[in-house]
Amino acid sequence: MLIRKPADIPSSEITPESVYLRRRELMKGAVALAGAALLPGGVSAAELKALSYRAAETAEDNPFYTSEAQTPFKDATSYNNFYEFGTAKDDPAQYAAALTTDPWSIEVEGEVGKPGRYHLEDLLKGMDIEERVYRLRCVEAWSMVIPWLGFPLSTLLARFEPTSKAKYVQFETLFRPSEMRGQRSAFSTIDWPYTEGLRMDEAMHPLTLMSVGMYGKVLPNQNGAPIRLVVPWKYGFKSIKSITKIRFTEKQPRSSWQRIAPDEYGFYANVNPEVDHPRWSQRYERRLPSSLFAPQRIKTQMFNGYAEQVASLYKDMNLRRYY
Repeated sequence: MLIRKPADIPSSEITPESVYLRRRELMKGAVALAGAALLPGGVSAAELKALSYRAAETAEDNPFYTSEAQTPFKDATSYNNFYEFGTAKDDPAQYAAALTTDPWSIEVEGEVGKPGRYHLEDLLKGMDIEERVYRLRCVEAWSMVIPWLGFPLSTLLARFEPTSKAKYVQFETLFRPSEMRGQRSAFSTIDWPYTEGLRMDEAMHPLTLMSVGMYGKVLPNQNGAPIRLVVPWKYGFKSIKSITKIRFTEKQPRSSWQRIAPDEYGFYANVNPEVDHPRWSQRYERRLPSSLFAPQRIKTQMFNGYAEQVASLYKDMNLRRYY
């Protein structure tokens, strides 16, 4: 090791005493930043361990497979709807770092044999995490193709032993205004906390996923960490994020968007290009990444391309009335 005498060192290279005395604090900060890179959102070690997953199959007859190009990770994590952090598409990526996701628990109530509050680590124990490449279509006519990591919602719900009275499942997002700036906004039209719901047969369908990751990583906060719903044949707002409550009900629950704008957003929210939103057409969508010169405008598919798997759920239903 070369040891330089003080006379050999320019004053510009000498570390100020105040910085030297804070070196331990700085080292701790560096370690914390390194940990944050490995564990985005402060997720627990149990969650990270749970992301030992089975990669998506590529067989054409696999309902979880699509040959469509995946949306780049950067676009999928920087263009989001998560009104708890703001209404602009880049607000979630900008502000969601304030969200604490560890510890995390989910309260289960209603028509079940095993109600209670469950720690996320306990819910993930024994779960077979798999990768599924799903399309996600938003009502504003933009879409993505994302490799989600998760497990069938049916596997989780069965653990709570729903009774014969359980006809619907309602989900609730975290309510924590101290960390979710959108919940503090005086201009918000949402009656927090945000809620969504599914019919029991929709919830138990094998396509319905509880996601804990994407692109081989744990969920970023702006995408709904630490656990969210993914229902690929419905509009994206049905895939509720950062879930803290699951409620089993006999009667159909009202979702947040039903309460806000019942003429625009129905309970089912199935992707249907034949039914226009009151303010825009649903026949086409912009696949992200998209720009003025490369819009990637494509035709919207019935049930978002999953008609073969889910159309039977709505047999004999008027899909214009039950939108």
